[in-house]
Amino acid sequence: MFDFMDLEFNDAQQFESSGFYIPEASECMRCGQCVSGCPTFRLFQIHEETPRSRIRTISKILVEDLPVSAEELKHLNNCVQCRACETSCPSKMAYGQLFDAAQAKLQTPLNSLAKMAFYLIEHKNHRAWLMPFLKGYLKSGLRKPLQASKLLEKVNLAHAENLLTEPSLKSLFEIYPTNRIRRGSVALFTGCVAENFDRETLNAAIKLLNANGFNVQIPKQQSCCGAIHQHNGQDAKNLIENNLAVFNSLNVDAVIHVATGCGAMLNENENLKKRLFDINDFLLANWSDDLKLESSNLKVAVHEPCSGRNVLKNQQSVYALLEKIPDLNVNPLADNHICCGSGGSYMLTHPENATQLRDLKQQIIEDAKVDLVVSSNFGCVLHLNSNHTTVLHPLVLLAGQLI
Repeated sequence: MFDFMDLEFNDAQQFESSGFYIPEASECMRCGQCVSGCPTFRLFQIHEETPRSRIRTISKILVEDLPVSAEELKHLNNCVQCRACETSCPSKMAYGQLFDAAQAKLQTPLNSLAKMAFYLIEHKNHRAWLMPFLKGYLKSGLRKPLQASKLLEKVNLAHAENLLTEPSLKSLFEIYPTNRIRRGSVALFTGCVAENFDRETLNAAIKLLNANGFNVQIPKQQSCCGAIHQHNGQDAKNLIENNLAVFNSLNVDAVIHVATGCGAMLNENENLKKRLFDINDFLLANWSDDLKLESSNLKVAVHEPCSGRNVLKNQQSVYALLEKIPDLNVNPLADNHICCGSGGSYMLTHPENATQLRDLKQQIIEDAKVDLVVSSNFGCVLHLNSNHTTVLHPLVLLAGQLI
């Protein structure tokens, strides 16, 4: 059934000289893992929506320098960038790197909305000016009539507006000292929009780190990790260099991220990677023996974000950390290997595909009959909650059980 994988590539030596490793057709073991785990193949059931087909398009862009058709670009850009294919490929294809390189070479022009979005991601102060207006809009009563008017759909803002939650306007302090015996000091990476829209998770992270004896520093000069830029073919160099300068200048024991999507991007830089930790990994390794949590009889399902499962490969830390809550019933959500459709900015650039994938995931959540779903990536939480599902970061659950 996988005969379509036998695609003809040029001499392997040509690929080696380009600096990119792209497996030849003869190297494909026809295991089907990259197909069965691909979310867009699940939606469309055609070979053009498989990693193997997309690699052929990427090869034309990066190595053969051949023109690609509009149809080929459409199927390439339909990729959610979950990187499930990368983890399942016996040929060890670096799909994420290849996809980003192809997008950078394509240099697809941005529309006005995308330009504005990238500008706001890059400029923290200007983004902050927008927050009071968004909060005022949500409290004004205009939301329902505006949604009913279909005006948002005409200007391609309907899905973005549906994701909108009330932002926090108060700035975070630059330092949160522990009131316990001090064991060390850490810096917290807050990302871009999470500081306003995921404050509950950041507060939980600070609370848990303080409770375990760590001072928490939050440098105001930090910026977006650059993932959204890089995955969309835009230059992320300034954002990356800024974060390196900011965090490497701090006298801290570790740099902590709370969103696996940001962590996957930050981990690509060797100059930061040595002291970079996912919050779940760090808490698990540094949990104080005398720190106790209240028991709970909740039934909890763990949604494993693709960035944690396929890039950081640390999904088991969440389960081990949640075991610290006595009597909690914790199980993985079924089909965790299939992306929920969030994909960073994918839920905005491909709302129809993202909605279908979200609906599939929410049906799985409904069938699980659990009290709560936890996920360690802000984008996944935002996406899944946009259809009245209750999903929290595991930190929120843990912090709520502190005695």
